[in-house]
This record gives sequence, C-alpha cells and structure tokens, in this order.
Amino acid sequence: MHIPDAFIPINQGVVYWIIALVFVALALRWAKTELTEEKIPLVAVLAAGIFAIMAFNLPVTMGTSGHLLGGALAAILLGSPFAAVFILSMVLIVQGVIFGDGGITTMGANIINMGVIGGFVGYYSFHGLMGVTRNFNLSAFIAAWLACFIPALACALEMFVAGTFPLVPGMIAMGTYHAAIGLIEGAITVVALHLVMNARPDIVVTQQGVPVHG
Repeated sequence: MHIPDAFIPINQGVVYWIIALVFVALALRWAKTELTEEKIPLVAVLAAGIFAIMAFNLPVTMGTSGHLLGGALAAILLGSPFAAVFILSMVLIVQGVIFGDGGITTMGANIINMGVIGGFVGYYSFHGLMGVTRNFNLSAFIAAWLACFIPALACALEMFVAGTFPLVPGMIAMGTYHAAIGLIEGAITVVALHLVMNARPDIVVTQQGVPVHG
C-alpha cells in the first residue's frame, strides 16, 4: 500500500501532504497531552511491531503493494485514532526516508491512507461495533479488517485520480488483496490486544463500557 514517488503528480502530492500535516499536528498534540511516561514503552513496542509487519510486502498487480497495517491495534490500545496517526507517521517516515519504502512526494497520501483512515476507521468501527455486539473479540477483528480494507480502496481511488491506473481494476486488485490480508490483520489484532491487556492492563486506555477482556 506504500505509494512510490511518481505514482501521484506533484500538485496532488502537495495536497495530500497538507492534509496529512494537519493530522500529524493533531497527533503531536495528542502525544503531548496523553503520552505519559508509562505509555512510552507501549508506543515504542507498537511502532517496532508495526514496522516489522509492514515490512512483509506482497506485490499487487499494478505496481503497489499489500501488507498488514496495525492502525486499529494502536488506536484501540491507546484509546485514540490520533495514536495511530502518531505511530504510523513515524513508521512511514523511517520507511520512506531510510529504506525507500514509499515515496517522499507521496508520503502525505501514505500517512492519510494508513495512519489517518486506518486509525479512524479502526477506532470508531471498534467502538461502534462494541455498542451493538458487546463482543470484544468480534468487534476488534472486524474493526481491524475494515482498517486494512478501506485504506486499500482509498489508495486505489487516489491512483485513479492521479491517472496511474483505472478505477475498477484498481479497486478489485487492492480490495481483493487487502480483504484477504485483513483477515490476518484481524486475528493478529485480537491476539495482540489480549496479550498487552493481560501483561499491562494499567497502561491500556479503555473507554467506558468497553471491557478489557472479551
């Protein structure tokens, strides 16, 4: 899902960068107010884990890639979609600048897709589903699946707007790959949530009405 340089015209890349920077600024404000000393190790572990799972890229037919994201996990554990924006932005900057995974001019779009859309979809889907199902595991699984699938469709839409590849084949390619990848993401998210909540329930942010265990 990392969009390389030249896949998006510079003028469109600038627009995505501006939007991304707004959310990054809000994420930094979240970190300043909510990121306590006790939570810093959790953020570091999440960043390292997300970096690792995103490193396993599967090529998608039209030149981009498919992989796990981790946005829902970060947002649910830390109790805010801005946590996902914060962590994913750091990961994407390191990947793009140091490892060349994703472009610099397109990094704004990558942050929007994986950090903003992934984080917000994962967080609000989880809490919305919890209100309906009252089932922690099911809610987390579906939220993580959506947080993988919907950013993939957003990426395909951006590629269409950029003129890189046609809309329907792009949606099918990205959607099919990430619908399958999302199943793995959902399972990993549920397991990771329980592992962290069992090990350090004191540093996990939960919302009223959302149980720590399913």
